[in-house]
Amino acid sequence: MGILDGKKLLVTGVLTRQSIAFAIADVAQKEGAEIVLTSFGRVRNITEMSAKRLKPIPEILELDVNQRDDIDAVREDLQKRWGRLDGIVHAIAFAPADALGGNFLNTPWESALTAFRTSAFSLKELTVGLLPLMREHGGAVVTLDFDNSTQAWPSYDWMGVSKAALESIVRYLARDLGRYGIRVNALGAGPLSTIAAKGVPGFKQVEDSWDRRAPLGWDSKSAGAVARTACAMLSDYLPMTTGELIHVDGGYHAIGAEMPEPD
Repeated sequence: MGILDGKKLLVTGVLTRQSIAFAIADVAQKEGAEIVLTSFGRVRNITEMSAKRLKPIPEILELDVNQRDDIDAVREDLQKRWGRLDGIVHAIAFAPADALGGNFLNTPWESALTAFRTSAFSLKELTVGLLPLMREHGGAVVTLDFDNSTQAWPSYDWMGVSKAALESIVRYLARDLGRYGIRVNALGAGPLSTIAAKGVPGFKQVEDSWDRRAPLGWDSKSAGAVARTACAMLSDYLPMTTGELIHVDGGYHAIGAEMPEPD
């Protein structure tokens, strides 16, 4: 038996097999969950190719999270398909090029707005849009984060601001949805070599230094630890944890400087 036996999950953000969402979907299936993926537009072909690597091959629903009609259509499909939803994986983020790469002082409002809406506000929109499927029996919402609440990162700029807002949105959703037994948490992963991460200028610098500072070390090529933690968060094993940012980063966040070489 798996920790997600019988669970019905919606997983967003699956692109290539290197994506964190793909690793979560893979482990969730192995732990007994039934899943549906989402994608849209030009990247849908990539999602479809990756989905063929999952067993069983999950269906893919059209979802641009910034389009209310798409969210409504996903809710209606899941209502007919399952009649309920037990968990949501929110793995969605985007910022225009001029909102990244050290351009913080010159980023126009329109680009900052796009980053915020897609990377942070979408968590509220998706969760509330699918709430009718979870209201009666509770469930779990997990969003992917990169800890930005207390520090700035090289080149992350308005994506960093958006991720900080995402952490706040997690807390407010946890406040308002706890009455329905719905837990809302963020997973703060260390840097992983995904397409999305490689699109952030300066990512390699952060990636290269992470292993030297994290007490447990860090492998940026493997999303296994992140995926297993996400599945634990989606399961019934953390029934009283909500509004939380759970770090899966080798302990990097707790250490103030790089570790000295052992004698």
